[in-house]
Amino acid sequence: MNAAATTTHTNCLRCGRTLHTAKSQAAGYGPTCARHIRNATVNLTDYKPHQITSARELITDAAIIPLRSVIFITVSTDGTETYKTAPTGCTCPAGLKGTRCYHQLAARLLLAA
Repeated sequence: MNAAATTTHTNCLRCGRTLHTAKSQAAGYGPTCARHIRNATVNLTDYKPHQITSARELITDAAIIPLRSVIFITVSTDGTETYKTAPTGCTCPAGLKGTRCYHQLAARLLLAA
């Protein structure tokens, strides 16, 4: 993710409520939704440690945005491409090969929250 690019969000990316503090606006999530996401439990046995780290970073950077009920728009690691992601599939190169990617894990974590 590109740390130099900052985006201010006016609404929570999880629940849609208005964000009031600068910290919440920078994160893209209110304090309650951020806590729910941190505490979400998902079966991580099929994922490698670097995928788990990347999925949490994707959420922290607010680089996963809900499009429909279970479909998200996610940003690539270098920030140059976007993918449509669901808990069961993704349009990234790994997802197109049929393997599980960290984008899918991030979607699962957000839906479990």
